[in-house]
Amino acid sequence: MLRWKELYEECLNCHKCSLGEKRTNMVFGDGNSKADIIFIGEAPGADEDRTGIPFVGRAGQLLTKYLQDINLYRNKDYYICNICKCRPEKNRTPYEDEAKACIQYLRNQVALVKPKIIVCLGATAMRYILGSDWRITRDRGKWVEKKGFYMTATFHPSAILRDPSKNEPFLEDLKAINEKYKEISK
Repeated sequence: MLRWKELYEECLNCHKCSLGEKRTNMVFGDGNSKADIIFIGEAPGADEDRTGIPFVGRAGQLLTKYLQDINLYRNKDYYICNICKCRPEKNRTPYEDEAKACIQYLRNQVALVKPKIIVCLGATAMRYILGSDWRITRDRGKWVEKKGFYMTATFHPSAILRDPSKNEPFLEDLKAINEKYKEISK
């Protein structure tokens, strides 16, 4: 297992897939590196590629607002990252070879953070973390304890922007995540 600085450098110099050739910035992760909660998305978007910081675009701003509404703050309560550290063109879903090229980096991040709760944001993160038999609409909000982690999935915040009917279930999931966080923090 690599330490933070070594892992960051390896990601920065990675060219295991074609995404590394076209990126502006590698988007590593952000937040409290010792948090009890880790949120994992699929890949950076245009704003993230420009800034090198995950979840700063419209979807990230929505997620940040909703989490702050329930008193969860990035620099204090959670760490946030993506499966892929580089942006796929036109924000497409990462191809399987791209996700598999990056998954070891994500596993290393999780091992360093040592969270108690892992939250998959969207179907892609859910597929690579919880398994291909999970379906976001059917299984969002369900909890599973696996390898010492409490894991769940919810919609990606970009799905809320595209389909406002998912807003209420998304908020319910975030509140349940906060309740689980309070429960394990006792």
